[in-house]
Amino acid sequence: NKGIITNSVVALVTREGNPEGVKGWDDLTKQGVEDITPNPFSSGGARWNLMAGYGAQLEDGKSEADGEQYLADLLANVPVQDESARASLQTFSGGKGDVLISYENEAIFAQQNGEDLDYVVPDSTILIENPAAITSTTKHPKEAKAFLDFVRGEEAQKIFAENGYRPVLEGADTAGQDFPEPPGLFTIDDLGGWDEVLATFFDEENGVVTEIERNLGVSTEK
Repeated sequence: NKGIITNSVVALVTREGNPEGVKGWDDLTKQGVEDITPNPFSSGGARWNLMAGYGAQLEDGKSEADGEQYLADLLANVPVQDESARASLQTFSGGKGDVLISYENEAIFAQQNGEDLDYVVPDSTILIENPAAITSTTKHPKEAKAFLDFVRGEEAQKIFAENGYRPVLEGADTAGQDFPEPPGLFTIDDLGGWDEVLATFFDEENGVVTEIERNLGVSTEK
């Protein structure tokens, strides 16, 4: 699995019953809809969120310029940008916003902890791949390898599924979780990989998102 031990996807979290009728990314840029997502200059999760929205535009056949405009329209509908994904979840749970952009596993976590919310996996969204590795400086290589072998195995993969992560082990027990397969699922590599994405969108001087955030008066300090 190339070092990947679990997967997730970017999902759209709504109030219970989905009162705004959110079905996909286009609903997030409608007038009057408040979206919650963290600041992408303090939260790695926020970068995944924005790249999911941008990539979905390309999946729908739109141009890169259209995708960049989408990001501007989306961020204009974000009333507050917290420092982290978990803080944004708390903001949403506290009653702020109509839609929370989040990892699917975070939405499942919130439901499991009694939060009254629903979530939608858009037809086009990004695959979040979670890696693990043994460091070259470990003083406990035997134990580290044993742990890595464990998390790749059937028992751990089921535990991950129970907690909302998509297992990567073929045929793994999904513990009754419903993990829909979006027809337009794409990866960060489809957008050029993180090196290219960081340079194009999040460069501290000339990034596409950097410029959008500055125009909105949002901090771009890392």
